[in-house]
Amino acid sequence: MRRVEQITDDSGAAYAQFQRAAMLEDQVRERTRDLERALDLLNESNAQLAQANRETEAARQNLANAIETIQEGFALFDADDVLVMCNSRFGMHMADVRPHLTPGLRFGDYVGLVSRSRFLELPAGERPEDWAVGRRRRHQDRHVMFNVRMTGDCWVQVSEHRTGDGGTVILQTDVTEIIRLERSERGKMLDDQARVIRATLDHIGQGVCIFDADARLVGWNQRLGQLLAIPMARFRLGTGFDALLDRFRPDFTFGIGMTGARLGDWVEDAARGALRFELRRDAELILDVFAQGMPDGGFVMSFTDVTAERAAIEALSRANETLEARVMARTLELEDALGNAERANASRTRFVAAASHDLLQPLSAAKLFLSSIGDEGLTPVARGALDKAQNALVSVEGILAALLDISKLESGKAAVSVGAVRLDRLLAQLNDEFGAIAAAKGLAFRVVGSGAVVVSDAAYLRRILQNLIGNAIRYTERGRVLVGVRRAGPMLRIEVTDTGPGIPEEAQDDIFKEFHRLNAQASASEGLGLGLAIVERACALLGHPLGLRSVVGRGTTFMVQVPAYTGGEVLVDRPKAEAPQGAMEGRIVFLVENDADLRRAMGLLLEKWGVSVLDAPSGEAALELLEELGILPDCFLVDQDLGAGMDGISFLARVRAVHGAVPARLVTAMRGAAFDARVQAAGVAVMAKPIDARALQDFIAGLAVHE
Repeated sequence: MRRVEQITDDSGAAYAQFQRAAMLEDQVRERTRDLERALDLLNESNAQLAQANRETEAARQNLANAIETIQEGFALFDADDVLVMCNSRFGMHMADVRPHLTPGLRFGDYVGLVSRSRFLELPAGERPEDWAVGRRRRHQDRHVMFNVRMTGDCWVQVSEHRTGDGGTVILQTDVTEIIRLERSERGKMLDDQARVIRATLDHIGQGVCIFDADARLVGWNQRLGQLLAIPMARFRLGTGFDALLDRFRPDFTFGIGMTGARLGDWVEDAARGALRFELRRDAELILDVFAQGMPDGGFVMSFTDVTAERAAIEALSRANETLEARVMARTLELEDALGNAERANASRTRFVAAASHDLLQPLSAAKLFLSSIGDEGLTPVARGALDKAQNALVSVEGILAALLDISKLESGKAAVSVGAVRLDRLLAQLNDEFGAIAAAKGLAFRVVGSGAVVVSDAAYLRRILQNLIGNAIRYTERGRVLVGVRRAGPMLRIEVTDTGPGIPEEAQDDIFKEFHRLNAQASASEGLGLGLAIVERACALLGHPLGLRSVVGRGTTFMVQVPAYTGGEVLVDRPKAEAPQGAMEGRIVFLVENDADLRRAMGLLLEKWGVSVLDAPSGEAALELLEELGILPDCFLVDQDLGAGMDGISFLARVRAVHGAVPARLVTAMRGAAFDARVQAAGVAVMAKPIDARALQDFIAGLAVHE
């Protein structure tokens, strides 16, 4: 320091160097301390790393010890399919593979070593390369389990599982004892099944033989030898089918459609289906043979003795032939009887129709003659006799109408026209028709109105109710008759109730028979007992259920169920306008009628109403008269049956062809579906005989109203 102080330095460089040296010494001292601390940390880290290595090695050793203690072979491959570790039992039964199972071995190389091992027993026909390809394909799955057969009848079960990081764990388990035990148990079970099958075959009634894929005999039962008459000593395992066929060929014949050649072709065919045929040994034995191929290529045949069944079938066939002959003979007899009955019924129907037609002609004339008689100059006694005659004719008309109705219903030729029918108008007409009749007898008569609409034939429904109400009034001496409608689900029930004597239960079936009346003392003018017979047949024709409820001494209720109409709106019938008095005067009516009496009676009645009448007995005469006079009448009244020559419809067609559509009525007693169809096709309106004077008057008066 003294030397430095003694040295004179104007720039102070020495002092600056001194300061720099002092600072450098401090920095070196600080860096030394940092290095010492880093060295301490490094030593500490090395110590921790050494401890971790020791722990890792201990864990590895523990893991190796653990996997070494398990009974299965264990191997771990990483995510790159590289062997990480395995225990000493991995690759068991493969001494030639064990030396190569070291860490770093790739999975593909491992599979190749195993596939070429001399200790691996490959399935028949499979090459090592094929096995290796299949093994690598299985490795793609996350979980795999399969059995591998080794030499010495040893078996190893291989299970392979993926780890969470993509590695693979393989476990190999020796399952030799399990498979051998299972095989032993399966053999015992098969032996038991074979004994059961053998016992079953020996106790069934069919003969059975079983052949393998080469058509060699592998099984049979005792029944087979009995049916084929072959000693059981002749049956040998391995006997060919041809040898068996030769045994029964001399004694048996094949049924229709089968030959020995065809059977041989079926046996040679690899795709055997089902085959059925018969074998016959004279007439004493018939065998039904059924052959069926099996999945292994073999086939089984069963032989069933059907001799008794065939004999029974033949006997039954002979009995059936005899029975059929008897049935045929009886059928012919019944057909003859039915034909006779139908001819008799047709004759009766034609007779009734013809008789009714013939009776209606004079009846119409009689009614018209009576209607033409005026009240002038008649004494009360004569007027009374005239009224009685008129009533008698009305009764006769009702009886004839009933006979015609029952004839049509029985013959099945009644034509119905089913549609919507309003009950209010129908009930109102019945009220007007029977109100006065009931009042004259001193009975209270009431019809409860209903606005319902039903599905029926208006004419037949009216006739049904007319007969029921007429019967109720006829047999009720005092009290009342009530007509009403009740709803019964989708049906409407029309009821006619009276307070008459009632009908005993034992007689309730008889009242619907023809010509049957409970009151045998009733006069013929009150009917022939056809009303309820007509009701029953008409209800059956329309499909309307008919019911009866009666208490003796208290009265009877007849019920007719009719379906309600649900098809939409029904038009309201409007009453026709009444013709003014004297509207018929000056009208010209052309009457064509071959019956002289009826023509004269109708002429008198029309002239009484102020109508001018032109008449002719035939269509030809009427055409000549029209041409001669040159006058076209206001209307035509034409009988349908004009005798020889043209009929009424033909006449009106001739007139309309010349003069256009002229007003006309076809006056006839004819009925029937064929006639109705012809009338409808011709467009002609019909006025039925016997002629109602009021209906005739309405028709002629209506001409004036609608002019």
